Amino acid sequence: MSVRTAEPVSRASRRRPLWPRLAATLTKHTVLIVVSLVFLLPLVWMVSGSLKTAADIGKFPIEWFPEVITTGNYAYGLSAFPFARYFFNTLLICIPSMIGAAFSSALVGYGLARIDWPFRNALFGVLVATMMIPFYVTMVPLFTAYRAIGWTDTYLPLIVPQFFGVPFCIFLMRQFFMGIPTTLSDAARVDGAGELRIFFQVILPLCKPALAAVALFQFLASWSDLLGPLLYLSDSNSYTLSLGLTFFQGAEGDTAVGPLMAVSTLVLIPVIVLFFFAQRTFIQGITMTGIKG
Repeated sequence: MSVRTAEPVSRASRRRPLWPRLAATLTKHTVLIVVSLVFLLPLVWMVSGSLKTAADIGKFPIEWFPEVITTGNYAYGLSAFPFARYFFNTLLICIPSMIGAAFSSALVGYGLARIDWPFRNALFGVLVATMMIPFYVTMVPLFTAYRAIGWTDTYLPLIVPQFFGVPFCIFLMRQFFMGIPTTLSDAARVDGAGELRIFFQVILPLCKPALAAVALFQFLASWSDLLGPLLYLSDSNSYTLSLGLTFFQGAEGDTAVGPLMAVSTLVLIPVIVLFFFAQRTFIQGITMTGIKG
């Protein structure tokens, strides 16, 4: 009898912890959904406002979904705002910057993680410490240096520095490289491979998720950069989307809130589409980047 009664008791004891875990999971997901909706409200308001008339935008209380949908804001915004030219200018900066940041950060991260040389940890600490220096501190010296070599009013100050490594991207790549077993490199060295061959043929093919994460980070940073183009570009034909949108807002003022929302929506669409297609690789690269060191 004791054996038969012990079995139902053990099953009940196994089932009891499920309810607290289920309640915790539901609570966590509920909080995340609510927070996500809060962050989505500005985006919903911008898209909704781009389809409203000027009278509907100024209504109080707020109407989130307009009764009359109009595309006049997009027509006016595209006629007054050279979206195609600014979009092409932005890509001229984003794509080379993304390639340069991914390649240089991978190369420097490999040297800091896989090659043993004196003071590498100390240098890595100095590299990480540079992330705490605001751009405003180095803005004037950098502008003076670039003006001295004739790089102002060009895209070079916005592209070339990325080919010498981005501290945050180097940090991500180093942490990812440290999670790869050293036996792979040792086996390649036994076969006579040098460090560059090990890097390009053995290690680099394994870090595609981390490279994708670094490339996406740099693309988003260059896409949304305002201070850099504002500092180095003076020709309106060379403006990027973020810089052109700022001047469009200043020129139109409060009289063209609808067109401003329409143009802002168009500026945001490529970023959303890019993240939608690259989110799996991006999330995998972030989650696989450990905190070893």
